Amino acid sequence: MGVLRWIVTAIVFLALLFVSLQNSQPVTVTLLSFYSWQAPLVFVILIAFAAGVALGLLSAAIKVARLKRQLARLRREHAGAVRGTVPAPATGTVSASDFASRLPGE
Repeated sequence: MGVLRWIVTAIVFLALLFVSLQNSQPVTVTLLSFYSWQAPLVFVILIAFAAGVALGLLSAAIKVARLKRQLARLRREHAGAVRGTVPAPATGTVSASDFASRLPGE
């Protein structure tokens, strides 16, 4: 399996290398009509791709942090319910037991 991975990686690398060699002509990027910048087309495409990946990772990290906070809150509620003391939910939130009781069909 490791050899197959190296072969696929080499093929993708070579394909990207040939694409970059074919797209080396300079292009002008203009920002709000007062700043312009000249760079090879492949470099501009690489920057746009990297910016997209960075924004995607940032949005995923925000979602993961939100889900971790929610999981920690639900674990605290569950631990309190097992001990017999349920902490008061924060303003504007619904406890897990209240949420489960409001589900349709139950």
